[in-house]
Amino acid sequence: MSSSIDTRPVILTGDRTTGPLHLGHYVGSLKSRVALQHSHRQFLLLADTQALTDNAHDPEKVRRNVLEVALDYLAVGIDPVETAICVQSALPALAELTLLYMNFVTVGRLERNPTIKTEIQLRGFERDIPAGFLCYPVAQAADITTFKATVVPVGEDQAPLIEQTNEIVRRLNRQVGRDILVEAEAMVPTVGRLPGVDGKAKMSKSQGNAIPLSASPDHIRDAVRRMYTDPDHIRVSDPGRIEGNVVFTYLDAFCDDRQFVDELKARYRQGGLGDVTLKRHLDGILQALLAPIRERRARFASEPDYVMGILWEGTLKARARTEATLAELRAALGLFTLT
Repeated sequence: MSSSIDTRPVILTGDRTTGPLHLGHYVGSLKSRVALQHSHRQFLLLADTQALTDNAHDPEKVRRNVLEVALDYLAVGIDPVETAICVQSALPALAELTLLYMNFVTVGRLERNPTIKTEIQLRGFERDIPAGFLCYPVAQAADITTFKATVVPVGEDQAPLIEQTNEIVRRLNRQVGRDILVEAEAMVPTVGRLPGVDGKAKMSKSQGNAIPLSASPDHIRDAVRRMYTDPDHIRVSDPGRIEGNVVFTYLDAFCDDRQFVDELKARYRQGGLGDVTLKRHLDGILQALLAPIRERRARFASEPDYVMGILWEGTLKARARTEATLAELRAALGLFTLT
């Protein structure tokens, strides 16, 4: 931008660096991030510190995937001129604010957070919950408020985290007697969570039911072939069910020709459309979507120093913003400061 003062609304979003991103990430937020980066001041956080909350046994995995996730950002069209891509662990203000915020939230409130309760069950932690994982909403609140983000693109299941962030904002503002921190609005995508190819509710790298953005043509073809459809649709002439049929869920998410999809649904419901033909249509759509992303990713991957330079510049921009917010809050709380 030509102006020295950027007055655009601030967006903060990001991803845990536990592995390359997949189509679920693309539908859930990446597509909207690319569209919004020109109308908003956007910060993308490579959340390596938060990735350690359940990967502390394998820090090398977390470190390695900082670059992998950054490559996916650039491959889908994130412009580093418009969007600051930054590394969470290189922003010390986030850690200090997390520690401060922990004094303004109770353990009981954290345990009642629906997002955290669900994730604890999925990971089978029971009572062996890493403290860092339980305090994940506090860390996310620090991320959002330190950047003074007003918009946070999240999936519907993550909305309770934004609600808890705003609770902390209100409590801190009451404590200091003025509005230093700002509340954020959750931006939930119109397309719901993309299921795994096996029909399970969540697409996940760890469950092996995801299609990575870097998937090869054979990988895409095989994943589509394995997609869950209607188990009672045995013959082409049999009427089939659309509800719960993963292939149609993906067609709704990725096919821009709504009339074509509606026609496929009508033919499938009445009988006369086989799963093989249906999956062939989806395979063609996904191949066309991912081919240019895969090619751009390979090009960026061949220049790791260039990509690391982007992360360096983005992190410096983010550090300046986060340190300013921390200094403002420390002063308002009356904390000791060396001068």
